[in-house]
Amino acid sequence: MPADQEILTLTQWFSPGFPVGSFAYSHGLEWAIETEKVRDAETARDWISATMVHGAGRNDCVFIGAAYRARNAKEVDDIDATCRAFAASRERLKEADLQGAAFCAATSAIWSTQVRGLVYPVAVGRAANLQNLPLRLTAQMYLHSFLANLAAVAMRLVPLGQTEGQRLIHALMPQTAEIASHAVEAGLDSLSATALASDIASMKHETQYSRIFRT
Repeated sequence: MPADQEILTLTQWFSPGFPVGSFAYSHGLEWAIETEKVRDAETARDWISATMVHGAGRNDCVFIGAAYRARNAKEVDDIDATCRAFAASRERLKEADLQGAAFCAATSAIWSTQVRGLVYPVAVGRAANLQNLPLRLTAQMYLHSFLANLAAVAMRLVPLGQTEGQRLIHALMPQTAEIASHAVEAGLDSLSATALASDIASMKHETQYSRIFRT
């Protein structure tokens, strides 16, 4: 079982107050809401679920697992390059790159991890290894944070009430744990992306006339 200190460290990493700026990114969801592809709690839940199961949510956990198991810095760099190449759009790459830079800066300053220049999921996997944190729990809490951030976007823009938004997170929590647990054990050969609507939304968001979020 994870130790209390490990759980608390991961809770700090993935809390809304940790300075990675996740609140500024909608992962294309803002465009989906603007065009009424997402318009209520049910469509928000379906959209977020598909993104986790078939899109970036699962793939990020694959990258976390790969970076965690990497044997040297060269292997980490290769994983990082693959993660960057797998970004479906310019905005998706910016989201991963800027959050990764912020995560690297914070963890290096606080825990002296010496992790820098990595996109977000790769940085998380590498830092978790250096801090001897449990891999599966790391991925589960990362993906839960991913889910919670998208739910927060829906709460603000659909809009959903706070209770409805928390109900959405609760409904998808078992799925989150299952996806993360399996994905971190998979290799990079298992990468796939069929959440096409989410990918297209991130591309459309680049030229959206009025927007609040960076992606």
